[in-house]
Amino acid sequence: MPPREWDASSYDRMSDPQFAMARDVIDRLDLRGDERVLDAGCGTGRVTEVLAQRVPDGTVIAVDGSEAMVEETRRRGITAFAADLAELTLDEPVDAILSTATFHWIGDHDRLFTRMYAALRPGGRMSVQCGGAGNVANVQAAIDAVDHPALRGWEGPWNFAGPDETVERLQAAGFSDVWAWLQPWLVEPPDAKQYFTTVILGSHLERLPETEREPFVDAVLQRVGTPAHADYVRLNILARRP
Repeated sequence: MPPREWDASSYDRMSDPQFAMARDVIDRLDLRGDERVLDAGCGTGRVTEVLAQRVPDGTVIAVDGSEAMVEETRRRGITAFAADLAELTLDEPVDAILSTATFHWIGDHDRLFTRMYAALRPGGRMSVQCGGAGNVANVQAAIDAVDHPALRGWEGPWNFAGPDETVERLQAAGFSDVWAWLQPWLVEPPDAKQYFTTVILGSHLERLPETEREPFVDAVLQRVGTPAHADYVRLNILARRP
């Protein structure tokens, strides 16, 4: 999937659900405080700031595929650069990798996991959460019901994998002590229209003429129902490089 550019300032305002989901993912790394950590898919840096607080004597490196997201992260005083995670090469390996709300935007998980393995030192740990099998299925059903001609035949922007296939891919990449499981998470955003426009439907809207974008969002929200909600299913991953 080609990288997409984001309205980073809008995403930052709308990303409370993603921020809430991320806290447990950081906790699972069980950091001492002096590690070198990669935030793989830093977004606007909200989660990266919390991660940096967990390693006061360490180093955080933030990477995202979006230049706009990287700029937002840098405004928080965090070292960040733009790169395709499936092609990532670091000058120096890291002790740990954190990733939240990112891996489902990457089509080739086999290549992605190979690059994450290469980025870790032996004994290094990875804690991840992203969209998993069944994620936002109610929104996808609403999109299908709207049946916009510009979206017909398009597979969509997401790669929502299941835990079994994810474990197999991680083990094939060389990881050990691999765990993967799904976690439902209901999100009812207070500003549903802005949230759906910015966080969920952005890639769809890029394929539509500008004059048809707002009516499309309205049509999706109508079919999602009241209160507007997204039935998230998160894929959690824990793994270690031997």
